[in-house]
Amino acid sequence: MSIWNHANSQLQDLVAYEPGKPIEDVARELGLDPASIIKLASNENPLGPSPKAQEAMRALVSDTHIYPDGGGWKLRRAIADKFGLDMSNVILGCGSNEVIEFIGHAFLKPGDNIITAGHAFLVYKLMAKVFGAETIEVPDPGFVHDLDAMAAAITPNTKEIFIANPNNPTGTLVTQEQIDRFMDKVPPHVIVVFDEAYYEFVDNPPDTLKYVRAGRNVVVLRTFSKIQGLAGLRIGYGLGPPELIEILQRTRQPFNTNALAQAAALAGLLDEDHQSKTKAITDEGRIYLQDQFAAMGLEYVPSFANFVLVKVGDGNAVFKAMMQQGVIIRAMAAYKLPEWVRISIGTMPQNHRCIEVLKQVLTQPT
Repeated sequence: MSIWNHANSQLQDLVAYEPGKPIEDVARELGLDPASIIKLASNENPLGPSPKAQEAMRALVSDTHIYPDGGGWKLRRAIADKFGLDMSNVILGCGSNEVIEFIGHAFLKPGDNIITAGHAFLVYKLMAKVFGAETIEVPDPGFVHDLDAMAAAITPNTKEIFIANPNNPTGTLVTQEQIDRFMDKVPPHVIVVFDEAYYEFVDNPPDTLKYVRAGRNVVVLRTFSKIQGLAGLRIGYGLGPPELIEILQRTRQPFNTNALAQAAALAGLLDEDHQSKTKAITDEGRIYLQDQFAAMGLEYVPSFANFVLVKVGDGNAVFKAMMQQGVIIRAMAAYKLPEWVRISIGTMPQNHRCIEVLKQVLTQPT
C-alpha cells in the first residue's frame, strides 16, 4: 500500500511551487559557462548584498557553532525602531513566506477559505491548500487587485485575505484610498495580509502600518530578499498588533532564523545608501525595459516593482529560447498567463543583453 494512502488528502494534487531556474542548473543542463549566464527570473538585487551586510556576516563566521538568538532581539528591535513600533509588533521568518505559514497554522483549518486576486503570488493558494482551506480567486481587471470585489467575496468562513502591493507577478499597485475603503468593509474575524516585499521600490507607498498601530487584525509582510539583496539567507518579517503577533509566535519553530541572516539583515536594514543605489538602478532599468517593450510593440504591465510583466506570445517557448542563450527569465503559465513572461530588472548591461536576446528570439522563425 502506498504511503500516499496515509498522507493528508489535500496534498494529493498539490503542485509544489517552482522557483526561478538557478544559474547552476542552466549551466549544467546546457553546457554553458556559469559566468556567461544572467538570471533575471527571481526579482533579485543585481547589486548583491549590502557591503555592510557582508562585513557583518564575515565578523560572525567564527561564532556559528553557537545557536542564534531565538527571539532575534537586536533585529526585531531595529525593525521596530525604524517603523516607530514596539518589538511586540514584530515577528521574524525564514523569508516572509514563513510568516504566511505561521498565519495558516494559527487560523486555517479544513472548510475555511482565503481570498486572493486572480493573478497573485502562488504561495498564498498553495499554503491554504496545505491546511485544507479553499481559495477564492477574485478577478483583477487590468491586473490590479479589485479590493471592492475582494471585500464583497468575504464569507463567514473567510479567515485570510492576501493583498500583495506591489503585486507579484504583475507589478501593479493599489492606492491608499482603495485600501482605506476596503478596510472599512473587512469584518473583525478576517486577517488581512499586506504582502509588501517590494514596497521599498515605490516612491510613496500606501501606509498600511496605521492599521497595525490601530490594533486591526492586519499583518504586513516585508523581506530582506529584494532591496537589501539577502535572498540567499531567507529572512523576512511580519508586522502586526501585539496580540496577533503573540499568536503567530506560538507557531514558530525555535531558531527559525539563523545568526548570519540576523546579522546581515540588521546591517542591511541600516544601510540606506545601498538601498538608495538599488532603487536608482531599478528605476533606470524599469524605464529602459518598458521603453524597449513599447518600441517593440509588446504589451506590458507598467510596474512599481523590480520586474516587468510582458506579453511575448508563447511564454514558455521564449523562456526556453532565451535560456539557450544564457538569459534566464520567468515563464508565467503557472499564473494562468501562458503568453507572458516576467523579467527582473538587472544592471544596465544585463538589461541591454536581455533586450538584445529577446529581439533575436522574437524574430526567429517558429
